[in-house]
Amino acid sequence: MSKQKGKKKKGFKHWVGKAHLWLGLASGLIVLLLSVTGCIYVFSQEINGAIRKDEIYVPKVKETRLPVSKLWNETQKTLGDSIIINRVDVFNNPEKSVRFFCYKGATEKNSVFYFRNIDYYYTVYTDPYTGKVLGIYDEKKDFFNIIKMLHWSLLLETEIGQPVVGWATFIFVIMLITGIILWWPKNKAARKQRFKFQWKDSTQWRRKNYDIHNILGFYISTIAAIIAFTGMVWAFTWFQAIVYVAGSQSLTPPEVKREQSVFLEKSDKDAAFDTAIQTSMERHSTADAFGVSKAADSTGVISAYIQQHEGTYYVNHQLQFDQYTGRLLNERLHDEKNFGEKLITANYDIHVGAILGIPGKIIAFIASFISGLLPITGFLIWWGRKNKKAKHAKAKK
Repeated sequence: MSKQKGKKKKGFKHWVGKAHLWLGLASGLIVLLLSVTGCIYVFSQEINGAIRKDEIYVPKVKETRLPVSKLWNETQKTLGDSIIINRVDVFNNPEKSVRFFCYKGATEKNSVFYFRNIDYYYTVYTDPYTGKVLGIYDEKKDFFNIIKMLHWSLLLETEIGQPVVGWATFIFVIMLITGIILWWPKNKAARKQRFKFQWKDSTQWRRKNYDIHNILGFYISTIAAIIAFTGMVWAFTWFQAIVYVAGSQSLTPPEVKREQSVFLEKSDKDAAFDTAIQTSMERHSTADAFGVSKAADSTGVISAYIQQHEGTYYVNHQLQFDQYTGRLLNERLHDEKNFGEKLITANYDIHVGAILGIPGKIIAFIASFISGLLPITGFLIWWGRKNKKAKHAKAKK
């Protein structure tokens, strides 16, 4: 009877603590990698903008620009036949160059690794006034693109790497919830002490490490959860569907109309392409950028993606044009989308904090940095307790 009385019943927090520990040990390295790469990538636009300043901005602004079709053709000649342009970005800012994208995936995917599944990926900057190519960047080997793909799928094929990233992120959300349950004090008096650091000169490093893990983890938990949830939108189609349904209040997916061009044997496709770009710029004169792609086949359309604001993507419009005449076939404005669509569209900007501008990016950076500290400080807590128990057991012997 005395032995049974001596045993303490293991309560709810005990099992929460066990889940927190083992899930943390299982996902810690991936969470650390995602946090570090997230920190680095947050300001990639600003850093690349500074590095590529001489290519992004033209040497001299002139009165008239060359037709985009001519810029496309001349740039294609410079690249040769082995590299094909897929898309062009035209900017409203007269000081900016025209940006061409060239991408081709491997014809046969015979590897699980990212680098082996891309034939080429280039960004080319061309002066819209002279047609001169200002710079060519190999994005396949670009530092920030490698960081992005590490963050996206651990530099593995998306179908393999993204589920790993997604489930590690899912576990991280559980870690945040279980961490708050473990941290949450029993009464108001104890709660006051847990919201701030109360270190003295005599406070040992283990206590400091414990406080860093708990207090900083609590303060960034909401932002970290938002970042994690937006990451899961890309990783899992079922989670994206949940977000869409929650936002739209509908189980019916949005209807996106796909137009077709009417085949004309005799037509000036270059003139039609320029007309499509001109129409896009006239209809959205306040937009920042216009991403335009040529038709994929004889019945395909010219597709235009209108980015309303510089540096963010959550407000955008889509236009479709006949490839033979440049006639506008369909336009889908941002305001026509339901809230579920708008949530999905804003996912990237929320994920990196760009939806709140530079302050939002700073918040995302700090939250990602602290998220990276959590696996490290948590491991040190576990390691310290493990060694303490081992020493205690040894001393008893």
